Formats: sequence, structure tokens, C-alpha cells
Amino acid sequence: MTPKLLFRRVAVAEAITWALLLLGMFLKYVTETTDLGVRIFGMVHGVVFIAYGLVALTTWVNQRWSLGVGMLALVSAIPPFATVLFDRRAESAGLLEGLWRFAAGGETPGSLPERVLAWLTRNPGLAAVVGVVAVAGLTGVALFVGPPASGS
Repeated sequence: MTPKLLFRRVAVAEAITWALLLLGMFLKYVTETTDLGVRIFGMVHGVVFIAYGLVALTTWVNQRWSLGVGMLALVSAIPPFATVLFDRRAESAGLLEGLWRFAAGGETPGSLPERVLAWLTRNPGLAAVVGVVAVAGLTGVALFVGPPASGS
């Protein structure tokens, strides 16, 4: 799977979970029929939001994005559907082209983030496990910390 394909799939998934969460919020706050959608889709969106952040960081390192582009990729997860807009703009600007730079036979990593990415791209099965564990761990931290305090 190329960086572009991975990034696109997670960016689209993040936008879809945003739509589902917004639907849940509509049912809870507008129709006042159920809060089940917020509870279920909120959790799903949270997990995919974290996955998107990790994939954006990985893509940032692989594609050698500038600080501004990398930060924009991360921040695009906050407004609904902005990840898809970022993905389309990044593709049209050529910012998602190419393969994994540090895959077997690829470039030699220099920095610590590049060395981590090299290990992940050279061990895709373990990378999937690491990704799932990272998303689960960060989700656990988020659940422990709880939602932001709302002002009264």
C-alpha cells in the first residue's frame, strides 16, 4: 500500500465517522430521540481520529512535508470533512506521490522519526500490530482523561 492510498483511506474514514457523529448529534439534540448515535459514533470517530493523526505523522515524515503542510494535515482532522479536502489538495500539489522511502532497498534513514518509519515499512505485519496498539493505547488515554470540560 502506497503512502497516498493509506492516507486517502484513513482521511475518508475520518470524514465518514464525522458524518456519523453529526448524525448522532442531530438525533440527540434536534430530534431528541436517542443519544445512542453520539455514544457509538463518538467512540468510532475518536478511534479513527487518532488513527488519522498517526497516519498523517507517518506520511509527513515519508513525504518530507514542511512544518506548515504537516501541521495542516493534522489540524484538518478537526473541522468536519476537512481531511478529504486536505487529501485532494495534497494530491493535486503532488505531496502524496511516491512509495515508502525507507522500505527494503530504499533510502537510509537519518533522523529518529525516519529510523522508526524505516523499521515500520520494512516490517509491515509488525507495523500493523504497532498501529493497532498505538491507536488502542491513545484511545485509552483519551478515555481516561475524558472529554473537555464544558463551560456552564
